[in-house]
Amino acid sequence: MIAVLQRVSQASVTIDSRIKGEIAQGLLILLGITHTDTEEDLEWLARKIVGMRIFGDEEGKMNLDLKAVQGSILLISQFTLFASTKKGNRPSYIDAARPEVAIPLYEKMIVQLEKELGQPIATGEFGADMNVSLLNDGPVTIIIDSKNRI
Repeated sequence: MIAVLQRVSQASVTIDSRIKGEIAQGLLILLGITHTDTEEDLEWLARKIVGMRIFGDEEGKMNLDLKAVQGSILLISQFTLFASTKKGNRPSYIDAARPEVAIPLYEKMIVQLEKELGQPIATGEFGADMNVSLLNDGPVTIIIDSKNRI
């Protein structure tokens, strides 16, 4: 799994002109799932995301995690994170998990993030055409790959 974390002051996702999810301070997470991902990957990744100390403390140093700042999460599925651009100019998505694999893992990631954070999270809709709006804070953008733990 690949997660792109963006520290935000606010973020929202709109589907068919309707706001599906929105948050104030917190993390917008773009989540890519590949065919080899497991529940172990998502559990590790959820712990890592919630524990990331990327929010400013009273001295302005990135020293606080989501819980410490009472931040929220907006989770968006994004298969294009597994785009292969090695050949030609049209990306291949062969490494992105098929829906029958990705949807259950995405739904379990929602549950796991809510468990780790201790509160409900906002989400997009798997497979939908979404418009994502954000105000990146910092900017702070971090990429985490569950296959690159060492």
